[in-house]
Amino acid sequence: MAEQNQSTVLEIHETNIVNKLSISDEFLTPNQIVSRLDKYIIGQQEAKKAVAIALRNRLRRQNVSDDLRDEIMPNNIIMIGPTGVGKTEIARRLAKLASAPFVKVEASKFTEVGYVGRDVESMIRDLTDQAVNMVRNEKSEEVKEKAVALAEERLLDILLPTVPAAGSYDREDEIGERSPAEEGGDADLEEAVNRKSREKMLERLRSGRMEDRQIEMELSGDSQGGMMQIFGPLGQMEELGGIMQDLMSGLPKKRKKRRVTIAEARKLLEQEEVQKLVDMDAVVKEAVQKVEESGIVFIDEIDKIAAPTTGGGGKGPDVSREGVQRDLLPIVEGSNVATKHGMVKTDHVLFIASGAFHVAKPSDLIPELQGRFPIRVELKNLTEEDFYKILTQPKNALIKQYKALLLTENVELEFTDEAIRELASIAAQVNESVENIGARRLHTIMTNLLEELMFNIPEKCSDEKIVVDKAMVADKLSKIIADRDLSQYIL
Repeated sequence: MAEQNQSTVLEIHETNIVNKLSISDEFLTPNQIVSRLDKYIIGQQEAKKAVAIALRNRLRRQNVSDDLRDEIMPNNIIMIGPTGVGKTEIARRLAKLASAPFVKVEASKFTEVGYVGRDVESMIRDLTDQAVNMVRNEKSEEVKEKAVALAEERLLDILLPTVPAAGSYDREDEIGERSPAEEGGDADLEEAVNRKSREKMLERLRSGRMEDRQIEMELSGDSQGGMMQIFGPLGQMEELGGIMQDLMSGLPKKRKKRRVTIAEARKLLEQEEVQKLVDMDAVVKEAVQKVEESGIVFIDEIDKIAAPTTGGGGKGPDVSREGVQRDLLPIVEGSNVATKHGMVKTDHVLFIASGAFHVAKPSDLIPELQGRFPIRVELKNLTEEDFYKILTQPKNALIKQYKALLLTENVELEFTDEAIRELASIAAQVNESVENIGARRLHTIMTNLLEELMFNIPEKCSDEKIVVDKAMVADKLSKIIADRDLSQYIL
């Protein structure tokens, strides 16, 4: 009996989790997350598994009891691997799956506080701006239908200004005072006439027959006469910028008259109505909560701020690199960052770092920062078979992209399987003999292969079917492969 009760409790708990947690209106398990990533990224299963677990743990944390929820910290991840193997794409696709605010930054762009350059807190400010835009767009979509209806009403008011119906002027001097029944009859008639006219005009508006007609309308203009520049540390600039924006938003906006087409007027009026319907205070509050609970920051090139242990005594640029690491530490560890939307806590933001680590090693990072990235995954070099899959399997595969581009010119492009195999082989060879840039090599190879075709298509090849076979690939690219020095420049 006890086991049955326990089973029932577990089922209820699992049902509550499923009802509460959702990613894009769908509850995804780690296996499902990996399956979604597989549609865009070939291989790198270890990295996919790590980010899937990290994402699932964030969802699990939301269902933990309140007294323990704040104690559960995200397991930040370092991805180690050469360029072009899918590190950035994994993080970007993960953020899209989670409908989470996402920002990608390059660690090499940051400088230690006191130096000229971006400070590390700017990544959280950028993330918050991204979240505000995301939530505002979501809220705008929710009220769009209502905004369209209100915009139509305003258009009707412009096209059919309310005027007294014919014969309804005051004739007391001529015939004396009218009876209430007569007054009521005139009012009802006037209302019926106006309603009928608006219905006919609304029908014409919706049919699209009046889109090019010009009307004069009053629009709210921007009250910003010019942008005020505030000089100082970037953090102070953000705070002062936010204060100035709040002050400016409280000022009455100027109204100005413009002549526009009905099509333009409809868009402008819809935008105005959306702005009125969306509560920006609620948007900012929800956006900050999104950042704090589900924000993802991808820090690329983190190996560039790791100083190799060469025994040089810590002189030169290495001092600044270590300074950036120490500035980065409190952000990753959890702190409050001032943004123009208010204070944002970074305790539960997920940080995913990546780097090639050709020169430096992860152990060259300061120990405190290493401890804040407990999960390390190594991404493997891409093989010839991987290149073949990248060209054919993903939803956004390069071959599919080129086919879609040429279809706009009424040209059907087709690749034989042997040609695709040859392209994959060439990409692998060039990566081995020159610089290994991973899947990005496919972009340069495809560009060189189809350059002449893409140039001549508008005049010479319309309404045709073009087949790319192995012989064409070999003919176009064989000379480049043979000359290693030339391949360094072209490919």
